Amino acid sequence: MRNTNLPKGARERAEQVLTALKARYPVPATHLAAGDAWQLLVATVLAAQCTDARVNTVTPELFRRWPGPAELARALPGELEEVIRSTGFFRSKARNLLGAARRIMEAYDGRVPRTMAELTTLPGVARKTANVVLYGAYGINEGLAVDTHVKRICYRLGLTARTDPADVEQDLMALLPQAEWGGFNHRMVWFGREVCHARGPRCGECDMGGFCPRREPPAAARKRTAARKPHAPS
Repeated sequence: MRNTNLPKGARERAEQVLTALKARYPVPATHLAAGDAWQLLVATVLAAQCTDARVNTVTPELFRRWPGPAELARALPGELEEVIRSTGFFRSKARNLLGAARRIMEAYDGRVPRTMAELTTLPGVARKTANVVLYGAYGINEGLAVDTHVKRICYRLGLTARTDPADVEQDLMALLPQAEWGGFNHRMVWFGREVCHARGPRCGECDMGGFCPRREPPAAARKRTAARKPHAPS
C-alpha cells in the first residue's frame, strides 16, 4: 500500500539524500565498539540516554568480567550496576541486561536471536535496538533504526512529516530501498554528529543545501517562536 503520509517531493529528496550520504560516508559504520552480536546488543542497550563514546569506555571492563550471556546471567546485580554506573539509568539497564542474558541462555541456546520477533522478547530490547543488532551483527534489514539523529534530520530534510519514531520508520521504509536501511541509519548518525546538529546546524558545510527545506519539528518551532516573543511588562 502506498504511503500517503509523505511530504510533497519526499521521494525525490530521499534519492538525493541517499546519494549525498553515500558520497560523504562511503563505508557506513557504527560508533559502538562491539565484536559480536552479544556485545552489540549490550552496547546498544547501554547507549540509551548515553553517548556512544561513554559506552565504549565501559564495555571493555564489562566484557572482560562477563564475556558472554552465560557469564552475565550469573552476575550479581550490584556488581554489574557498579561497572555500568556512568552510562546513566544503571539500575534499569543492569536489570534489563541480566534479564536478556538469562532469556538468551534459557530460550535461545546462548545465541542472540536473528529475528525481530525473538529479539523484542528480550528485556530492554525494543524495535530500534533490535534493528541495530539485526543489521550490525547479521546484515539483516528487517526495519530501520530511528534514533534522535534520524528522526530530527529526516524531518528537517522533508522526508517525513511525522515525529513518532515508529511512524518515521514506516515513512523511511517506503522511501528507501530495503538494502540501504541499515547503512542509512549509520550514515545519518555520523551526519548528525558532524554537520546537521540539533542546534546550529552547519548548513554552509552541507552537501544537501540545494534541496533541504530546513523544516523544524513542531515542538522546536513553537519553542523558537516563544523565545522571540517580547515578555509582557509586569
